[in-house]
Parts: sequence; C-alpha cells; structure tokens
Amino acid sequence: MAAEAAEGPLMRRYEGTAQGRGVAADGWRVCLAHSFEELRQPYGAGDVPFRDVLRHVGLGLRYFRWWIKKTLIEKKSAFIDLLCAVPLQQIYGCPLGGIGGGTITRGWRGEFCRWQLNPGLYHYETVIANQFTVCLRCKGQTIYQQVLSVERPSSLQGWNWGYCGHYAFYHALYPRAWLVYELPGQNVVLTCRQVSPVIPHDYKDSSLPVAVFVWEVDNGRDEDVEVSVMFSLQNGTGAKEDRSGGHWNEPFTFQKDGQRVAGVLLHHCPAVNPFTLAISAWEKAGTGVTHVTAFNPMGLGREVWQDLLQDGRLDSPTGKSRPTEKGEVTAAAVCASCRVPAHGHRTLELALAWDMPCVHFGSKEKLHLRRYTRFFGSEGNAAPSLSHYALTHYEEWERKIEAWQNPILENSQLPSWYKSALFNELYFMTDGGTIWMEVPPDCCAEDLQGPAGAGLSHLLPVLREYGRFAYLEGQEYRMYNTYDVHFYASFALVMLWPKLQISLQYDIAVTVVNEDVQPRQYLMCGQTAQVKMKNVVPHDIGDPDDEPWQRVNAYLMHDTADWKDLNLKFVLQVYRDYHLTHDSLYLRDMWPVCQAVMESELKFDTDNDGLIENGGFADQTYDAWVVHGASAYCGGLWLAAVCMMCKMAEVLGDTKVRQKYLDILNKGKEAFERMLWNGKYYNYDSSGSDTSSSIMSDQCAGQWFLGACGLDQGEFEVFPKSHILSALQTIFENNVLGFAGGTMGAVNGMRPDGVPDTSSVQSNEVWIGVVYSLAATMIQEGMVEEGFRTAEGCYRTVWERLGMAFQTPEAYREKKVYRSLAYMRPLSIWSMQLALERRAGRAPAPTQLPQGTPQP
Repeated sequence: MAAEAAEGPLMRRYEGTAQGRGVAADGWRVCLAHSFEELRQPYGAGDVPFRDVLRHVGLGLRYFRWWIKKTLIEKKSAFIDLLCAVPLQQIYGCPLGGIGGGTITRGWRGEFCRWQLNPGLYHYETVIANQFTVCLRCKGQTIYQQVLSVERPSSLQGWNWGYCGHYAFYHALYPRAWLVYELPGQNVVLTCRQVSPVIPHDYKDSSLPVAVFVWEVDNGRDEDVEVSVMFSLQNGTGAKEDRSGGHWNEPFTFQKDGQRVAGVLLHHCPAVNPFTLAISAWEKAGTGVTHVTAFNPMGLGREVWQDLLQDGRLDSPTGKSRPTEKGEVTAAAVCASCRVPAHGHRTLELALAWDMPCVHFGSKEKLHLRRYTRFFGSEGNAAPSLSHYALTHYEEWERKIEAWQNPILENSQLPSWYKSALFNELYFMTDGGTIWMEVPPDCCAEDLQGPAGAGLSHLLPVLREYGRFAYLEGQEYRMYNTYDVHFYASFALVMLWPKLQISLQYDIAVTVVNEDVQPRQYLMCGQTAQVKMKNVVPHDIGDPDDEPWQRVNAYLMHDTADWKDLNLKFVLQVYRDYHLTHDSLYLRDMWPVCQAVMESELKFDTDNDGLIENGGFADQTYDAWVVHGASAYCGGLWLAAVCMMCKMAEVLGDTKVRQKYLDILNKGKEAFERMLWNGKYYNYDSSGSDTSSSIMSDQCAGQWFLGACGLDQGEFEVFPKSHILSALQTIFENNVLGFAGGTMGAVNGMRPDGVPDTSSVQSNEVWIGVVYSLAATMIQEGMVEEGFRTAEGCYRTVWERLGMAFQTPEAYREKKVYRSLAYMRPLSIWSMQLALERRAGRAPAPTQLPQGTPQP
C-alpha cells in the first residue's frame, strides 16, 4: 500500500458510529478488498544471506554440513535457517492471547493463520474451517447466511463463501482489533471487536491464553431481525498432527456467580504437549447459545450449514464425540443468537481459549508450567474456567487498556502513524515465541543459581513471584532473550512490565557468573571454543527446540565471548532499570555482577587508554559488519557503561570503585574524541580503512541510554552536547534524507559522499529497531521533528507499503530485500515514548501506567 493511501478511501475510519461502533480512531486500517505491493525475497533469512555465505566457501561448507546433521539426522529445525526462509505472506493481523501462553494470529481478513502453541515453535497455516458465519432471520425466515470470509476454498463447499471484501474493513490497535462488516443489501452492520488481555503492570490476567470476540450488531432495518453468529474451529492447528488420531470434542457449560458460559472443548492429544481448545459464548439474558460437537471440516459441511439455515440455531447434541481415527480431522462450532429491534443495537460475546498448561521444550528433559497455571491449575481442565473468566472480565480489561492508551491516543500533537506503531509493535511481546513459566514450588535458590551464583539474594523471591520470561530474537531467529537485541527491545518490557525485565535480568546474571566448558565449533570461524565463559554475558539463554535456561548460547555463528557489546549492555540495563523502578534490592544484587563483567571487558582495552578496541571481526550486534580498533558503537557503549558504573557506585556508597571508573572515564572520553571525532560526526572505527569514515546511524547508542537515564548533562555529560547534535544532524541529512528520498528511515551506514556503505551485508540495510532508537535519541536532544520524520519512514515502509504488519522484520534494503520477519528489536519504539515523557517532565512512575505526552 502506498504511504499516501493511509488516509484514503480504503482506510475509512469508523469512530463511534453505527458503522463500526467503538472502533478507535488511530491504528492500522485496511479494506478487506485491498492487496499490498508484492515484495519478493531474493535470498534466505539469516544473519548473513545465503548467497553472501557462499562467497565464504569455508563458512558455506561448515554451515551446510551442520544444517544436514541438524535437519536430516537429528530431525530438528535450524536455529537460523539460511536455506529455508519463512516466505513472506502479507496477511497477518493482531495476534490472540496474553503473554507466554502461546498465540494464535488472525489475519486482517479474519483468517486464523499463524500458530505458536508449542513454545517458541511456529506453524504457518491458514485453517479454513476456523470461521465466523452470520445468519439473519426476519419473521421466521432466513434472509441471509454468509461465511464472513473472502475465501472460496475447496473444502466445505456446502457453505456460502466469497464475502465481498469491499464491504469489510479491518482496524488494529494492539491488543485489540476490529473487523467491520456492512452486510450487502441487508442494512445491518456487524463489528467484531477482538480483545486480548495484554495489560501493563498486570501479572495475572496478562498471562492468560484467551481472546474474546465482541460482536456489535447494528440493525438499520425498519423491522426486528434475529442475528446468529457461528464460530467454527478445527481441532488442532492445521498441522499433520491434526490427522494423527485420538482427538475428540465435547460440549460444556460453566456457571459461576450467576453467569453462564456454554461451548465446546476440542481435546488435542499428541504425545508431547497436549492441549485443549475451547470455543464458547456468554449465555446472557436474551442470548441463546447452541453448538455442534463434531463435524468433518474436510467434507462439504452441508449438515452444519443446513442446521444453521433452518432456524438460526445448531442442534446441540449431548455427549462426547468419538476419538478421531488416524487420517481423520474433526471440528466443532458454537452459535450465539439474539433478537435485535428495528434501528436497535445488541451485543454477542464469544471466546476462544486454549489450555496447554505443562510443556516440554524440544529436548523433552524437563516439564515446565506456564504462568497462568498459578491461577487456573495445571491439570489440563482449565479451558471452561478460562472461557468464563475471559467473557466476564473482558470489559474490565478494556477499561484498563483504554486508561493506558487513551492519553496517548487523545494527544493531538502526536502523529497518528506513531500511535499506531507504538501500540501495534507490542504484538511481539506475546507473538515473539514468548514463554512465561512458573518456578517449581519445590525449587531452591541453589537450583536456580548454579554453583557460582550465591550472591543473588533476591533471585528466588523474584522468580517465585513473577516467574521466568523469555522471547525469541525473531520468529525466524530461534534464540530466547538474545541479549544484544533485547538491549533495544527492553524499553517496552521495563516500561510496561518492569517485573518481567527484572526477572529476565536475574536469569542473565545467573548465566554470567557460571560457565559451560563443553567445546563446540563456531560456524563463522571454524574454531572450537567452550560454550560459555564465566563473567561474560551470554548471547542468548537457549533454543526452544532444546532446553532453554539449562543450555545457553544457541547462537553458533560466532564465539560471543569476545563480543564487545554484551557485557556493556548488561550494565546499561541494570542502571536504566534501577532509574525507572527505584528497585534498590535489584541494584545491590546486580552490582557485583556488573563489576565482574566490566572487569572482563577491561581486557579489550589493549593500550590502557580508557577505551576498548574491537578485534578486527564482527564482534557485536552487527555480526556481519567488521570493526577494527576503537569504534563509535562499542566505544560509545563502553563510555556510557563506565559512566553508569560511577553512578551506581555513588548510589551504593562504593567510593573506591567510583574513583576507579571515574579515572577510566576521563581517559576514555579523551581517547574517544581524539580517535573518532572528525568535526561532524564519529567515524565508524579508527582503522583508517576505506570505510572507517562511514556515517553509522547507531553511533550515538551510548548517548541514547545515558539520556534515557538522565545522565546526559552536567557532571554526567560523557559526549560533548555539540558533538552529539552535530552527529545526529549529519545522520539525519545523510542516512535519512539522503537515503531513498527520506522515506525509508535511516540506512545503517552511509559514506560521506552520499552513497550507502556496501562493505558488508548489514551496512546498507535499514534496521527498524535501530531507527526507532535513533529517533528516540533525536527526541532526547530536542530534534523532535527530525526524530518523528526518521521513524515515520520505517512505519510507512513496513506497515503500509510492504504489507509486513505484525511481522516487522529486522532489516530491509532500498530495493525490495528484507531479512528476518517478526523480529524483537523494533520494540525499541517504546524508548521514543520514554523520551517524549522525559521531555515533558513526567517520566513514568515505577508502578503507574504510562501517560500521554505532549510534544514540545
């Protein structure tokens, strides 16, 4: 979709009118008849595209041998698959479900099309039986019955398919979405509002694997109309396991506190990670609920269609269905019905819940309990109570969501695209392969800390109270809590669910002080080294297809023990977290760990000038972009971390350590300016190579974190303010305005002559998460208009022109190339909100919802 179409006729708004009752004014909007610009992917996803890998014959052969062993012999999928990238489908909408219980994504045309119930493992399949169907009856006769889908599938041909997309509109503002259907010729409008319990600072309801579909019915006719909405669902996820046999359905009712919910349970019974799906409706006064326990979704479906057509109800048989035979698939349906008076309005409420309480990761070594089991039990029988709870609490969830979002949405000084991006990028908090697990009740501190973690006195209380949280680097980059990337994304977590950020940091701290001496070969260099060294921050906490937390560093490309940014990013996050939460117990626990990783980092200052040097390879988050000597990125992070060590030592009264790092800071600042400042910006590195003078968009990353913590002025000014402003202006003029006409964000590297740096596969990419952090830095420094202009290019490119909604990639280039769909780093957009709030003089309080912020 062209950016200029954002406010055009295809993107019509529905604000509190009969057409789309209650639809929010800002968000991502599209007509169901729309089609996006086609984008072809010329290479496979991966940290290095495969065509570039092949240029390095040794790496290509090593990777190919490893890929064969992993996929064909071990029968596992590759943690990064350079050979079989996930194909781009421009179909996705707002995902369903809370945090850490698995997700089911609906497309913007209403289809159920992306599944992540097994933790961290994705299945991309549109299940055609999963539909909403409407039936209208007047004076005892059915006048209209239609599947609310634009599809015309080969199965269920006894149903009326092919709804005209011109009469339907989709609008998403995460965690809610609206589908508006203007039923052709009927003078009836249906609005399906989809609600998931994703609520800041809530650590109970936000964990629930549920979603509610609120159907608002507006009758514009001069006569009453009976309206029925049928929700049909296949038992399974559309995978081959659906045909494995042994799956069965049963009707249920659940009544509590005078409120009754009825529906069907679909028991899915594979050998590993069995689960139950539940479809249900709220049987309120004036609402009838009926069901079909089982039908064949691969057949014509006439029996279900005719059943509904006859009287707007389903037959509601009693008893369980028989278990499926091998090769057989089953489905169920629930129907909610009510009478809507002439020119009146009524509401029907349906729900989807899924209960997979106990999970194994790929290794099948340990059984883990999901967070929601603390509140709903782990016996696998919670689907009815989850359904009831969702239907009777969704209004409360919406009140809390609106209290959180409305101050920002109602701020007329903030652009609409920003409001959409800010909330919709949060999809990755749930749909990032996210897991939120309970610590076993009989767990002791020693079980969590390992042999060397005794100093973390509040580790066990924190994890017992708030559980363990992890999310993938990306849906295609299958590593949990990839730390160099989480550094950017962590702003969303610490601002909205700070206890989960604290929990994550404790998990990282445990791995820092322990080691894994097992040897393995790294694919980039071919050398062998141990998996994890002591006093070094890990790259990640493991692969969901193995055993996360127990075996860390699933990343096999580089030996990250020599990466220069990981240790620094731990220190920066510790102080940032303390600054925003005021959690002094956390700071005291983390202080020895910070000292340990900084001591480890000091070895990279090879000439004792107070500034670390890069090692002549890609030894940081830009893991295909080689750096030699002092560098703007790692050097800036280093100085920011040293400054924060001084500040933490001051807070904790550790004068000796404060003086030590103050001396390093003074030396390092002088070296940084002398070696890298060129009068306009900081050079990429100090090597003097052909590309060392490249303009790096991320050169002010250290200043970004300092500014977020209020350590960017006065005695804490690490980088001269005039230099930061000059560097940001240079980036804006060259990397932003000088790239793609200023419409695609900031390219990572730009040569001084105005040509993108093509020295590596990453230097001429745009990284969306880096662009958002750059925009936040600009806002912090008073360049508010430039910051919004910079970030807007990414939003327009990803969400509007390329149709990558709810799958924001790590990177794209100017000419139709992208990499790694559905990536963690773009959550950094929340640092823009923090910058706006700080400029307005009201940084978010530790336990309050973020407030809307006027733009200066």
